[in-house]
Amino acid sequence: MAVDTNHFRERLEAERKRVQGAIDYLHKVNSGSLEDETGELVSGSADNHPADTATETVDREIDYTLEENSANVLREIDAALQRIDAGTYGVCKTCGNEIEPDRLEHLPWATQCAADARGGRG
Repeated sequence: MAVDTNHFRERLEAERKRVQGAIDYLHKVNSGSLEDETGELVSGSADNHPADTATETVDREIDYTLEENSANVLREIDAALQRIDAGTYGVCKTCGNEIEPDRLEHLPWATQCAADARGGRG
């Protein structure tokens, strides 16, 4: 059964736009330095409690992790779009069999069939 690459191209491009928007938002929200956000290192103000600085630090680390994960998804999406162009989309990179349509619906950038993604064919 042939994979409907037009359907998946549309899904991938929509997801790419959504992920890029999330990355752009994180860049906008985190445009300043941590010191700019907390003011503690710049002003030395006694008004800033160490817990506030810790909260800002944790929030920033979460945002960086989200951005890194989003960038990884973006790379996977781009690779899937390249596989569509190359005519290899929907083919398991491990065994060469077709990737299940349900799996592609759930994870359109999948590179392996369900059996190989679980660690091989029992």
